[in-house]
Amino acid sequence: CSSSPPATTSSSAAPNPPDHLTRAGARTPSGTGTALDPDGTRRCHLARHYERHAEVITNVRVPLEHQQPYGTAYAQMLEKVRYEGTYPTRERADEAVRLVLSGLGRQLTGDERVDLAACLPLEAARVLTAQIPDTQPLTGWAFVKDLATRTGASLATTRWDTGSVLTAVNAYAGPSLITRILTQLPTGYALLFGRAQLTHAAA
Repeated sequence: CSSSPPATTSSSAAPNPPDHLTRAGARTPSGTGTALDPDGTRRCHLARHYERHAEVITNVRVPLEHQQPYGTAYAQMLEKVRYEGTYPTRERADEAVRLVLSGLGRQLTGDERVDLAACLPLEAARVLTAQIPDTQPLTGWAFVKDLATRTGASLATTRWDTGSVLTAVNAYAGPSLITRILTQLPTGYALLFGRAQLTHAAA
């Protein structure tokens, strides 16, 4: 990008620069000196400036609906739920995850709630912990019916969504934590998590 300036004459008065050097943007100091060549240093710096910022400008102008809305870990979770539930799109899996984790967040309390949130991707953990736990936890079947009532979906569809999401949650949490969660919750959740129903010991 370097360019040599035009040679000056030995005359005491500097010659007038050609017209193409005196157009807007070319500076000609009075008395001595030469105009910047249109392909010279100033233009080179401008070109580098725009090249350096072109990608940033392009990214800013990308419509929101075309940008990746999920973090990598959450996207992987959605793919797992999509596979488990045979959903046609990732967006449909996302709807199921948010529905079921919101419901689970209304049931779980204490250390189990905190530990489960720590095992999940950030977006999923936020959905879980944004809910205020109910004073009276629901049984597993009542849990499914409550979700169906909130969405207007059929019990069969809601049961499928619940199982698809909680099976994935089971994989993230691991057997030890899921056992603690099932011990805290009323009956009916083990099958939703893809496990055999636990029998609570008599007091």
